[in-house]
Amino acid sequence: MGDRKPAGGPTQDEIMAISLYKLGLSPDDCLLDIGCGTGKVSIAAAPLVKQVYAVDRRKEAIRYAKVQAKAAGITNIEFVCGEALDFLATDHTYDCAFVGGSRGITEVLPCLATHVRRTIVVNAVLVRTLSTVVETMQQLGIFREAIHVQVSRSHEIGKSVMFKPIDPVYIIVGSGTAC
Repeated sequence: MGDRKPAGGPTQDEIMAISLYKLGLSPDDCLLDIGCGTGKVSIAAAPLVKQVYAVDRRKEAIRYAKVQAKAAGITNIEFVCGEALDFLATDHTYDCAFVGGSRGITEVLPCLATHVRRTIVVNAVLVRTLSTVVETMQQLGIFREAIHVQVSRSHEIGKSVMFKPIDPVYIIVGSGTAC
């Protein structure tokens, strides 16, 4: 039951590498992963930070992510099944936040801006989501940059090699305002 991958991504390795770099993680950091899905980003970030809070509204995603974290020997992730806005209703602050899902993003970003000290990174696959996130971050005064990433991987074809593209991803970076 917990070993079945939930619907949706996992974040591709190359996209995750850029996203983690843009987060600028440090060993004493507390990272929030909203829409954690398979847990891949949380698990990759966990050795780089003090604590990770991974939130997803889907029970099957949290079950799967917990299994993956345990298999990787990761113990500094707290998995939470619930809505991002409910989780953000506390006074807790985070050094960085990664957002892998776009559900309720226009409501989530203002909360993140006040709960994150340094960096917010949002990954989006839809142009509509890119536009919404950039516009919302601009209105909040936290927008830094947006990056369009297109990765292609090599595949054998006959006696040669060709490249097959992976769906492009937009990585949107903003600043937190929490003190």
